[in-house]
Amino acid sequence: MEIPEENKKRISKVFLILMIILSVYFAVKIISVLKKTSLLGESQNPATISFSGHGEVTAVPDIANVYFTISKDAKTVKDAQAAVAVVEKSALDLLKTKGVDDKDVKTTDASFNPKYEYRQAICPPIPMGAGTAGTTVSPSSPYYCPSDKQVIVGYTASESITVKIRNTDDAGAIMQGLGTIGVSNLSGPNFAIDKEDALKAQARKLAIDDAKAKAEVLAKDLGVSLGKITSFNENGNYPMMYASSVMMKDSAGSAPAPAVIPKGENTISSDVTITYEIR
Repeated sequence: MEIPEENKKRISKVFLILMIILSVYFAVKIISVLKKTSLLGESQNPATISFSGHGEVTAVPDIANVYFTISKDAKTVKDAQAAVAVVEKSALDLLKTKGVDDKDVKTTDASFNPKYEYRQAICPPIPMGAGTAGTTVSPSSPYYCPSDKQVIVGYTASESITVKIRNTDDAGAIMQGLGTIGVSNLSGPNFAIDKEDALKAQARKLAIDDAKAKAEVLAKDLGVSLGKITSFNENGNYPMMYASSVMMKDSAGSAPAPAVIPKGENTISSDVTITYEIR
């Protein structure tokens, strides 16, 4: 059966309209995809804005670190090390009577080094009549050679020790005691907080809250909306220690450390930078 010509025209028109609708639909979809992939000239990097925040917490120190050196000279290495051991035993006994645990006493360095002196050697006497310009030299008269030489005259043994004092009120008394038993380069106390992780986390939280508050205020003033966070950076998180410090070059003639040393407070801070997308 043959389709009438009029019906053919209607079918062709409907088909053409359908093709136009499909073409427009796919064109819109393609443009949308191109916009999303930034292929029509839009920036690939979204606009961003960064905010900084600061946070800090304070706490009373619960440990005090003390540092000292034991240094002794002797003719031999063995004797020098033995002399160091005598003072070391006295120091350890003192620390034990003050309740310092063995685990809190640490040797950070131990060494021995030769001690040198420059000496000018005495040369053999010159025979009679061997002098110049008519001079004579007695056979028994020594004379000095033109160069000297380096000779070992002994050894120095030394040991450096760090002590962690958990009862900070004893720091002054411990330093007084150490200063009387022959140690040298006694320094400290450096007051610190033994376990700082919780305080660091608290300071970081305060810094983040500070940055977020700034972001919300500035976004409102600029009339923009904050999107997702694109980056985060933290600087600092370093404890700022406020401590008294006493140094003694040697036990003889040095001023004693005060019996009670003020320990004050330590401040732990954190600085962060947060970057947001804006739209």
